[in-house]
Amino acid sequence: MPKETQTPLTETVYYTLLALGTPLHGYGIMQRVAEMSGGRVRLGAGTLYGALATLAERGWIVGVGDGGTDRRKDYVITEAGRAVVTQEISRLQELLAAGGRFEGGNGR
Repeated sequence: MPKETQTPLTETVYYTLLALGTPLHGYGIMQRVAEMSGGRVRLGAGTLYGALATLAERGWIVGVGDGGTDRRKDYVITEAGRAVVTQEISRLQELLAAGGRFEGGNGR
């Protein structure tokens, strides 16, 4: 995958990928993202389903199961999606380290 399509991730994409460590349907993703972010990030249905379509197109998530009679479709992160999250975590750690150096006064 080209690097520019991997990072930086938006909060919506980042939290959605994190939420999909186990299969979840849309409402479950919304709940898990709100929980993981301490309620700071709340996904609307339009935002979430747009993100899910994009993530599936990129191969970072896949739909699982047939949705059954309640019409819910579950999604789960793929290995490619896990690689993207791992890369984003490394990027965020680098940012935190640089910020710590800045706050420490040496700015380097």
